[in-house]
Amino acid sequence: MTQDVVLITGGSGFIGSHLATALIERGERVRVLDNFATSAVRNLDQVRDHVEVIEGDLRDLEAVSRAMVGVDIVYHLGAALSVPESIVNPRYYVDTNITGTANVLQAAREASIRRVVFSSSSSIYGNTTVVPTPEHLLPNPISPYAISKLAGEHFCLMANDFQYFESVILRYFNVFGPRQDPFSPYAAVIPKFIHAVINGQKPLIYGDGEQTRGFTYVDDVVRGNLLAGRLPMAAGKVMNLSADSSITVNAVLEYICTVLDVPMNPQHYPPRPGDIRDSLADITLARKILGWQPETLVQDGIRMTAETYVMDHGGADV
Repeated sequence: MTQDVVLITGGSGFIGSHLATALIERGERVRVLDNFATSAVRNLDQVRDHVEVIEGDLRDLEAVSRAMVGVDIVYHLGAALSVPESIVNPRYYVDTNITGTANVLQAAREASIRRVVFSSSSSIYGNTTVVPTPEHLLPNPISPYAISKLAGEHFCLMANDFQYFESVILRYFNVFGPRQDPFSPYAAVIPKFIHAVINGQKPLIYGDGEQTRGFTYVDDVVRGNLLAGRLPMAAGKVMNLSADSSITVNAVLEYICTVLDVPMNPQHYPPRPGDIRDSLADITLARKILGWQPETLVQDGIRMTAETYVMDHGGADV
């Protein structure tokens, strides 16, 4: 059986590096394209001898085209990821997430790629009152980041409809796990909380902390990507990947403090523009098409993430 060559854009990032590891463990030949603006090549240390790393920017069509040579499947995770930053710097999000995605799709067509799996976001739904949220709900993006992700979805669906190649769209809901950088402006709340509490700092909560999220462990998201890259029925589909139940931000912090045996002492700030109150997916379609469902309870994921962070950093400020 001939090995596929797989390209992961943003492959040295948090989710991308976990995906690279899983693909290599399956025997695939993996290539990574990354500009390392918000990620680190050390995330690939475990598989560095088995992955080809190309430094390049999504906004550079020539660089994207070079990375695409000989590739069979593309997992397009590369993106700018911060909702607050997108509000103050929307042009960067247009250039990176919209133009960058257009470059990936153009290069994929020219290279006769078989399938592109696009990483989208729950943010495209906006502040919906329909929770759990199904894929057929009309999108209502309320930040430039969310708009850029929705635009990327439309580009991918168009390419699929025009039969340039097969495309699959996965909408992630609040992914967390080891390798999330708590110092990055893109970091999610869980690594920020973990870093704060083990260093005796007050974790920051925007709003009252009663906002809810379907926090999804990274291994579950990686498994969804592997299925989306392979299963014939997935072509042309848009699917949510989420935990099957939600939890408040306050409850997340409380559990982190319990795991690390420290008192809960948060500092509250006003809600941020563009933040969503409640977020949880209807994952019926992913169950039906991919045979996928989350396998990691949020409490177990938090414990593994906290233990890994302490092991990597020794509980010391870094």
